[in-house]
Amino acid sequence: MNYYILTYGCQMNVSDSERLAAQLEKKGHKPVKEIKLANLIVINACSVRQSAINRVYGKIKILNERKPKPKIILTGCILEKDKKKLKDRVNEIWPVADFQTKPKCKSSSEAFLPIMSGCNNFCSYCVVPYTRGRESSRPAREIIKEIKNLISSRYKEITLLGQNVNSYKDKTKKINFQKLLKLICALPGDFQIKFLTSHPKDMSDKLIRIIAQNKKISKEIHLAIQSGDNKILKAMNRKYTAEDCQKLIKKIRRAIPQAKLSTDIIVGFPSETEKQFQNTVKIVRKNNFYQIYAAAYSPRPNTAAAKLKDDVHFMEKKRRKNIILSLRQNK
Repeated sequence: MNYYILTYGCQMNVSDSERLAAQLEKKGHKPVKEIKLANLIVINACSVRQSAINRVYGKIKILNERKPKPKIILTGCILEKDKKKLKDRVNEIWPVADFQTKPKCKSSSEAFLPIMSGCNNFCSYCVVPYTRGRESSRPAREIIKEIKNLISSRYKEITLLGQNVNSYKDKTKKINFQKLLKLICALPGDFQIKFLTSHPKDMSDKLIRIIAQNKKISKEIHLAIQSGDNKILKAMNRKYTAEDCQKLIKKIRRAIPQAKLSTDIIVGFPSETEKQFQNTVKIVRKNNFYQIYAAAYSPRPNTAAAKLKDDVHFMEKKRRKNIILSLRQNK
């Protein structure tokens, strides 16, 4: 069958799609460049944001109206609620793509490599612990082996992926994220390492030093601060304050003057006032993030925040989101 993969969501889903493509081709399916030429369509979805899952619902409706109707497979970070609603509209639902399949990378120079999956933080707005489960780290030896293969295949940029990548831990070998980075940097070859996504509470002084000291580690650092207001951060269950974030950013800029920082921001969290939003604006203005990924809050089933009243009007969320996006340096 001719296949086409639609990917929604974060880089973890992009990586899963690359591995899924390799798995499909191993079974004899052939890729096509246009969705209209495919009779097998895989939708790699994401329930993390309502807007993303809304697009999935709309796309499935359009595909089901196509003649001849293609075979539709659904996979990805999907809540049980969404699976139940979609099960009669697709042919099959697959679990998240297996880590072990060697990816078919779209770029000839850039590769995405999952090193861990899931999350133990239970931020009040996030469904990741419910869609991908608790944190699970891949064995370091497997990661090193795969990176060696990527280097020998002349990949120049390798991005390590995880919902909370800097909490990686190979317990059997007692290898944490800092030690893993050292092992990777010791490999011969002309390549650069990036990683996504970092939780501010796990960005240690030691990790900052390792980034500063190793030329093979990119100085582009993503810190998902989410909000600049302490009351909102507490309601989000982020386990740090705005002051903690500011101190951390100062440490990074002191140790790595050339660092390019990016961040995630959520606007319109339940009960967020204009004053609290302006606290976020202040921390964003102060730190000159070269890139900002802003999202309007949407309640997700099973999360603690879903029990709160979603009391910020969607037009106000849109206004706040546009203000935050206007502050990024890389426009």
